[in-house]
Amino acid sequence: MGNCHCRHCQQATGGAYFPAVLVKQSDLTIETGEPSWFERPADRGHSMRRGFCATCGSPLFLINGAGEGAIVIYAGSLDDPSWYTPSRNIFVGSAQPWDVRCSVPAFGGSDLG
Repeated sequence: MGNCHCRHCQQATGGAYFPAVLVKQSDLTIETGEPSWFERPADRGHSMRRGFCATCGSPLFLINGAGEGAIVIYAGSLDDPSWYTPSRNIFVGSAQPWDVRCSVPAFGGSDLG
């Protein structure tokens, strides 16, 4: 679990960062409906696919082409997001100067992925 501060995630969430929960794709089951998808290339060229609720448009998860077999869930989309406990901030080089960051370790540079 961590907060991603890259520009792609800021734009996708409309906020300062993306509170993210990384899990294996094989551990995730979609019980109802099919998500809508938005895809764009990451700064390093691999695909970044973001899944949204096809009914209400809420962001649900991200599949980073560089992270084979993994899926990243938006913490705010969880039925109970209160258990979200970030252990790090990533891509802090892109963090907004007005963002008051969590007191967790920072890793990564300003580029995506």
